[in-house]
Amino acid sequence: MKRFFLTLLILLFSALSGHSAENELIGAGATFPQPFYSKLSDVYFEKTGIKVNYQGVGSGSGINLLIDRVVDFAGSDAYMTEEEMKKAPSPVSHIPTCIGAVVISYNLPGNPEIRLTPDLVSDIFLGKIKRWNDSRILTLNKGVTLPDMPIIIVRRSDSSGTTFVFSEYLSKVSKEWKEKMGTAKSLNWPPEAVGQKGNSGVAGFIRQTPGALGYVELTYAIQNRMAYATLKNKSGNFIKPTLDSVSSAAKVKIPDDTNISLTDTPAKDGYPISSFTWIIFYKDQNYGGRSKQRAINLKNFLTWLLNEGQSYAKPLHYSPLPAEAQTKARKIVDSMTYANEPLTK
Repeated sequence: MKRFFLTLLILLFSALSGHSAENELIGAGATFPQPFYSKLSDVYFEKTGIKVNYQGVGSGSGINLLIDRVVDFAGSDAYMTEEEMKKAPSPVSHIPTCIGAVVISYNLPGNPEIRLTPDLVSDIFLGKIKRWNDSRILTLNKGVTLPDMPIIIVRRSDSSGTTFVFSEYLSKVSKEWKEKMGTAKSLNWPPEAVGQKGNSGVAGFIRQTPGALGYVELTYAIQNRMAYATLKNKSGNFIKPTLDSVSSAAKVKIPDDTNISLTDTPAKDGYPISSFTWIIFYKDQNYGGRSKQRAINLKNFLTWLLNEGQSYAKPLHYSPLPAEAQTKARKIVDSMTYANEPLTK
């Protein structure tokens, strides 16, 4: 039922946008890259007259909408699973668009800078560490005044790629987390964890609630002037999430299909909860009565995103794609077809 109403909402949004089908593209999915996609949409419309309407409904919902062929493309912070791929009526392609970071954000008096280790992050979100002045947090943060107040855990209530990235990281660094919680877009959280929709919902709740702690994409924390933790990475270094440390996490070999995880990076200066985010679309664009021109418009937008569009990543606190990822993503876009023929003008 929820999926049905979400489909209706997307269709209504498209109908009210005031653009013809030939001059409009509809996307939906991850809130992780939404600020980046919103900026790209504005710039691309000014340059081309093609409107790109993107709605942040969560990665899981975006994938479902693509499977149902309601949208032209979906946004997801998690590569589609084999089960999801099987549900799609024809082959789906993925391209990375930028690199972002999931940060542990919090609301404390004075918002001091704090350090956290993988085991502390896991135990806090498992509900095993319940107060800010817990001895383990104090020992790691000597000289930092932490209050005697409860930790209010904030998590995503929707099917979320941000949750996938965060839980994938914790499954790599914590055996207990892997066994009890696992890696997924939606998790069976402890009952005391407060659910909020979207990165904006989690960020808003943390900002308004003293003692709150949750996971959000870096851009949302910066835009809301929120504090976020420095994390100990696989090399034993405490790393603050920055454009440089997030970019460092992507210094890896990129497979041809771009399906790779950046979490728990071995890079000594890499931030450990970094991730690509992907745009997903059908390789063959001849479906559901779509015109060839609409398919060409999608290909042109994706090509622009992978080239000029990358220049808009850094100002919004995302890291642009490394050269290898750009090259392989361009090949994927170039392989798009229409009625099984190369998609060209």
